[in-house]
Amino acid sequence: MDDPSSQAPPPKQYWHLWTGDDGISRQSLCKFRELVSSPLNPQVAPQWSAPLMEDGNSFLTLLPVGWLGQWHENQVPKWIFVLSGSWFVESMDGERHIFGPGDFSFGGDQRCRKLDDGRWGHLSGQVGDVPCLQLIIQRNDDAWMQAPPGFFS
Repeated sequence: MDDPSSQAPPPKQYWHLWTGDDGISRQSLCKFRELVSSPLNPQVAPQWSAPLMEDGNSFLTLLPVGWLGQWHENQVPKWIFVLSGSWFVESMDGERHIFGPGDFSFGGDQRCRKLDDGRWGHLSGQVGDVPCLQLIIQRNDDAWMQAPPGFFS
C-alpha cells in the first residue's frame, strides 16, 4: 500500500472575508497555502499540515438554533472551522455563503465603515435545525490584521 503522505494533497479553498480600501467588506474564494508532509512527532507517520501560528489561541463556540449575529466586525482576524451544523456569513456587498461541516473561512473584516442602512462588517447566523459547532483560531498579535485575499496562499 502506498504511503498517503507521498501523494500530493488535494488543494483546499476557503472564503476570505476582508475590508477593501473603500471600507466595504467583501468575500473572495482563495486557495490555501501548500501543505507539507511531515510527522508531528517521531512516533507517527507523516501527515499533511500547514502551520498557522506560533502564538495564538483557539476555542470552540456553539451557535444555538436561530442565532443571528446582526451586523458586526470580527474584533480580531480569525479562522472559523465548522465542526457540525451550519452557519452563514453575508458581507456588506451582499454576497452570502453557507458553511457546513468541514468548511472553513477567514474573518478579516476589521476597519469597515458603517453604511447608512446599518450594514457594517458582516451579518452571520446559524442555519438549519441543529446548532453550529465551530473551532475558532486567532493569533495574539496583528500579523493577520488587514490580510488581503490570497495572503495564506
